[in-house]
Amino acid sequence: MGKHAQSIDRRILDRIRSQGKGRVFTPADFLDLGNRAAVDQALSRNTRAGILRKVGRGLYDLPRNHPLLGRLSASTDAVAKAVTNRDKSTLLPSGAQAANMLGLSDQVPMKPVYLTDGRKRRIQMGKFPVVLKHTTPRTMRTKNPASALVIQALRWIGRKHVDDDVIARLRRNLKPADRVALVKDAPQAPGWIADIFHRLAKD
Repeated sequence: MGKHAQSIDRRILDRIRSQGKGRVFTPADFLDLGNRAAVDQALSRNTRAGILRKVGRGLYDLPRNHPLLGRLSASTDAVAKAVTNRDKSTLLPSGAQAANMLGLSDQVPMKPVYLTDGRKRRIQMGKFPVVLKHTTPRTMRTKNPASALVIQALRWIGRKHVDDDVIARLRRNLKPADRVALVKDAPQAPGWIADIFHRLAKD
């Protein structure tokens, strides 16, 4: 291996390690270090050496090992974020996943679905697909990401099933700053959800 190849290999690994384990990368994250062919070759070399792991087409991570569970899989969130970062698009967990993140549901979706203002995609991670569904710009228009998350969660739960317990959980699990931001984002929500936004912001 030439000195240039060693240099780009080292610089890519230094950048990955500086981000900590758990993040997923694409070749686009390293194009400031070399041209696309050189980056692809460096990633392939490090993958063959067992330093990096290929978790999907054009997707790589630094493997994480658990003392009891062994090598851990890359998280679906990290994979989805890597793809949308590459595409310069916005990402939003949908439905059951949003409700789970907000502590409103114990259900963990087996097939995670995310909304994006970019291209729709289906990313295969072993046996489990990660689905990116294209959505309208309005869905992504909230100024605070937590507001968009609450909208998706409440839509999934359904108006008839939003009771005092759901409101109490949201009040408890949202940061004070996120609850205040709900008022500004209320115009982007359906009317019944906007009413809940105002209720949460006041309490």
